[in-house]
Amino acid sequence: MPAHKIWKLKPASPAAPQLARMTGITPLQAQLLINRGITDTESAESFLSPRLSQMPDPMLMKGMDHAVQTILAAMDRRDKITIYGDYDADGLTATAVLLNFFSDLGIPVTSYVPDRLEEGYGLHRGAIEKIGTNGTVLIITVDCGVSGENEIALAKRLGMNVVVTDHHQIPKGSQPDCPLINPHQPGCPFPFKDLAGVGLAFFLAVAVRGALREKGWFSGRAEPDLREYLDLVALGTVADRVPIVGQNRMLVKSGIGRMADSKWPGMRAMMDAAGVRSSAISSDDLAFRLAPRLNAPGRMGDSDTGLRILTVAESQAARDLALKVNVANGRRQRLEQSIFDRIEEMISEDRMGDRKTLLLWAENWHHGVLGIVASRLVEKYHRPSLVVGVRDGVATGSGRSIKGFNLYQALSRLAPLFQKFGGHAHAAGFKLDEGNLEILKRDLEGLAEKEMTDEDLIPAIDVDSDLLLKDVDHQMIQDITALSPFGEQNPEPVFLARSLDVLGSRVVGDRHLKLRVRQGEATMEAIAFGLGHHHPLHGKRLDMIFTPELNRWQGAERIQLKIVDLKARPNP
Repeated sequence: MPAHKIWKLKPASPAAPQLARMTGITPLQAQLLINRGITDTESAESFLSPRLSQMPDPMLMKGMDHAVQTILAAMDRRDKITIYGDYDADGLTATAVLLNFFSDLGIPVTSYVPDRLEEGYGLHRGAIEKIGTNGTVLIITVDCGVSGENEIALAKRLGMNVVVTDHHQIPKGSQPDCPLINPHQPGCPFPFKDLAGVGLAFFLAVAVRGALREKGWFSGRAEPDLREYLDLVALGTVADRVPIVGQNRMLVKSGIGRMADSKWPGMRAMMDAAGVRSSAISSDDLAFRLAPRLNAPGRMGDSDTGLRILTVAESQAARDLALKVNVANGRRQRLEQSIFDRIEEMISEDRMGDRKTLLLWAENWHHGVLGIVASRLVEKYHRPSLVVGVRDGVATGSGRSIKGFNLYQALSRLAPLFQKFGGHAHAAGFKLDEGNLEILKRDLEGLAEKEMTDEDLIPAIDVDSDLLLKDVDHQMIQDITALSPFGEQNPEPVFLARSLDVLGSRVVGDRHLKLRVRQGEATMEAIAFGLGHHHPLHGKRLDMIFTPELNRWQGAERIQLKIVDLKARPNP
């Protein structure tokens, strides 16, 4: 059932030499920028040298002025403020940004993060009622709230004001009766629409600080340096898989630069526990080492630890929390693998190879890991995948999709089946009666049959250029690194080398493939993560797609090829 991959080699652009001359960059960098749709001098310079001074005015965001004035009025009255967050990395970092910001202002605030397993995503009636009993007068949501019209109305009936900051798509007809900060709302002139929840929280902090500055509030008070918050912003932004271009690129690049000297003890402790070297931090470190750890406690039903590690002030407490996070991450990995293994059996038993969608469920599958399992299914089978756990007749699930099938729109068309749902084109969460699962399976497949072609189900790899191994050197790696941080819409560059002879082949770490390859006079080491099943390849000839990188080990540094895909070719 897993499809072969199509390799799509991008043509060399005749405009690359001119762009290189006009900007002073190398021809390789010019080609890579053109491959990413960056074709003029101004855009190229902005991309390669993003500066915080290029940030748009947060007051351009529709609803920002109303939100800021609401918050300032609450501060003047010394009203109790509660930050209502979310349990994933984006929501946790967004909550931490505002908690730390108000703490630096000397304004006491509290927070509420819903339990992933018991409450799920978004605003909840019970939570609003609970918050209302603790004296809260103002609720500020982060990474949620745009679909909580009823809960917002309840908060207002209980005498509370609400400010919503949420980057998710706005449900049709939804009009929360409160200040709303969301660049997707109609008529919002803010020029960048793809901020994560933590990005919106950061812009709210910038706007509040600016308004306080205008009032002279900082006369005799220390003014928070919001650049110190950018590592939190970078982590949440990368974790939420929003496009790492434009404003997000500025925030992430600046934030990664701050990580080595992070102000936050928990961030430093988490980096140490994850083995992230402060001298060479990449977006991969954020996406695959830090974010999974930050998410892990919430996935296991602990809604407190992830937020505490981002706001803790003491170094020893931070180290204790980092250990706790690591333990939770280990439990998460084992649980995820057990569900994935069972799904593999179900797919084999039920012969699902002809389906364009995957929808699988079972009693008591742990809700906290369903999204990760769905992501792994998409990665392996390249089709929309929904994974559901059933408990007491209620089915709670998470889905991931591929280019060519907007999952949120699909669920919207099947809205009567759900108790609730939300998300965006590539990811969604939902809840429905168990009895509706078979209908959902049938109707989702019907939508996919109409909207997707067979070609949509074949994964494609966009290859930036073909090259010879002899041309891979340190300068090339420097050229590539200048385009980092990588992520959505700015993928790590990959290259094609043909007719490589395999001089050595072995499996390392149980499932990773280590090769030694030769092309002409050039010989290099290569590693393919998760592709150990291709072993043995010694004596074979193959074509390879890869990214060159520096492998640092025990103080030594050498170039190796990180394999993305490979295909055997006939020996001469």
